[in-house]
Amino acid sequence: MNTALQWFKSSYSTDEGDVCLEVATGPDTVHVRDSKVQDGPILALAPASWAALTGWLAR
Repeated sequence: MNTALQWFKSSYSTDEGDVCLEVATGPDTVHVRDSKVQDGPILALAPASWAALTGWLAR
């Protein structure tokens, strides 16, 4: 687990075990992980890719 990153959970997330992602931003990378498996894999995306994904999801 990368403890140097500051992780943020969605405001839509609850503490009742709902499915949720956590996001942490680095200088050149947006990191994404499953909030329930914090020691699990982390997806690393370029900021432009993250922006494209979230823009697509917002449609």
